[in-house]
Amino acid sequence: MSKSMLIALGVFLTAGTLHVAHASEDFYGIIESRPDGKVGTWIVGGRAIEVTDKTELDKDHGPLRVGACVEVDMDDGVVEEIESESPQKCGL
Repeated sequence: MSKSMLIALGVFLTAGTLHVAHASEDFYGIIESRPDGKVGTWIVGGRAIEVTDKTELDKDHGPLRVGACVEVDMDDGVVEEIESESPQKCGL
């Protein structure tokens, strides 16, 4: 393998490793839709997220209803927590 191919491969692997290292994600958004119960597909800030029975729901700043501002905590694509937030966090 040529030296330039090895360098390119190293850059590719490094970029892939950096992406994996940043698999945790938090974002704010408005609940646009949600199932009647906890489990299922929620639409928050235009994103479809899958909530499971293991997802923590935190209603300290108000109910988790359509129109509410929330913070979504995700790790490796899994929704860990949805927490109600003040409307200012979502720019309202």
